[in-house]
Amino acid sequence: MELRPYQQEARQAILEQWDAGTKRTLLVLPTGTGKTIVFSKVIEDRVRLGERVLVLAHRGELLDQAADKLQQATGLMCATEKAEETCLGSWYRVVVGSVQSFQREKRLGQFDPHYFDDIIVDEAHHCLSEGYQRVLEHFGDANVLGVTATPDRGDMRNLGQYFDSLAYEYTLPKAIKEGFLSPIKALTIPLKLDLSGVGTQNGDFKVGDLGTALDPYLYQIADEMLKNCADRKTVVFLPLVKTSQKFRDILNAKGFRAAEVNGNSTDRAEILKDFDAGKYNVLCNSMLLTEGWDCPSVDCIVVLRPTKIRSLYSQMVGRGTRLFQGKTELILLDFLWNTERHELCHPANLICESAEVAKKMTENIELAGCPVDIQEAEQKAGEDVIAQREEALAKLLHEMKSRKRKLVDPLQFEMSIQAEDLASYVPSFGWELGPPSAKQIQTLEKLGIFPDEIDNAGKATKLLERIEKRKTEGLTTPKQIRLLENKGFLHVGEWQFETAKKLIDRIAAYGWKVPHDINPVEYKGA
Repeated sequence: MELRPYQQEARQAILEQWDAGTKRTLLVLPTGTGKTIVFSKVIEDRVRLGERVLVLAHRGELLDQAADKLQQATGLMCATEKAEETCLGSWYRVVVGSVQSFQREKRLGQFDPHYFDDIIVDEAHHCLSEGYQRVLEHFGDANVLGVTATPDRGDMRNLGQYFDSLAYEYTLPKAIKEGFLSPIKALTIPLKLDLSGVGTQNGDFKVGDLGTALDPYLYQIADEMLKNCADRKTVVFLPLVKTSQKFRDILNAKGFRAAEVNGNSTDRAEILKDFDAGKYNVLCNSMLLTEGWDCPSVDCIVVLRPTKIRSLYSQMVGRGTRLFQGKTELILLDFLWNTERHELCHPANLICESAEVAKKMTENIELAGCPVDIQEAEQKAGEDVIAQREEALAKLLHEMKSRKRKLVDPLQFEMSIQAEDLASYVPSFGWELGPPSAKQIQTLEKLGIFPDEIDNAGKATKLLERIEKRKTEGLTTPKQIRLLENKGFLHVGEWQFETAKKLIDRIAAYGWKVPHDINPVEYKGA
């Protein structure tokens, strides 16, 4: 099987991490971009070295899917460790194992701690749970690859408690841009659903409370769906089985062909097959279909299970991002959840790394009143945020002039060089979270950066790497940026070092004043 370019890059990056001694690394791929294919090829590489590999997951469907894809992609067969089945005594080099079975002390104790050389954790955002940690600690010397579709640094920061590095990340916007996933259009529905009385548990909304809070709005929601997605193939995520079943009945009464599936459905496989074939045009479920189920023809997702967990939100939306013949885009219906908590997930959280940009994008989509392409919306929100930052920067520069600070504020430097990745940086891994070292602070000051507002080692490292890279590319230094921008010149960070040096020499020769024939606002640095 020939890998796509990003899949081959991911495969190579993972092997390089392990070969360099980084034992616990992450692969981040959006739902629908072939994460199982990638780790199947990694498994093939390790088996060629004579190693034994465990694929660990929390659901039987994921294990079956992994085994099938592994055989399709590499020809390798698997032994199984779950329920009554065991891999002990098998000659297969690959084992697919259920974490529920493996975590049991009696079962785990049968395995030598060095039995597996490598472990793949599918849906790695679950791996911080006690059961996973018990298994991973038992095989403590094994290389570990966590695979997840988690979309932002908030979740990555949690995973950074266990994993040491991010081997490779392929973003949702890039996958859409390169034609491997469907474009997404978000539509905010002007129906306010009150969640103010819903409690929280384990970092998210209580499922039972959500069902009660949602019930009064189900008929209105069905009417909104009739207006906006009657001609689409739709999956609806709801908090409770009884709510899901009730909503199915309401939709059918409105003229939809709706079905419902849950963990206890005896005819689940048949319903999913009929939905795929077009017998039904809406499928209601209470969080059953977030992982391990694919129906590429789905072109509308309705999230009626509000969540603060971005990985969960991404999994729900991911059921509709795959490509399909005749499918032009995925429509994502977003409701106005009335809650005092601002961390609720919206379409913006699928692609925005910056919370500031996500907030602005959500506001813009809400005002649009029609489906909005999320990549175009992010670009517009980013431009809006930059404009707001530049206004704030102008005030900051005015204050800095009065203080006559000799160093560049990090915000000024980031804005000047248009470094959104620096401005929105959030530390993910353990070493990044710590304070900057004394050497980092000293070096930043020497290079002209005011270090007091840099509160973690990860940000300090990124700044120093960027300054060094700019030096090799012959671009302006922080000190040049500060001096010239304080004289009124704009975006000096985009200039060449020599251009800035010649201008500074002229200003110095003119008594440190801008020559009369130069207008700083219009000067392009050419």
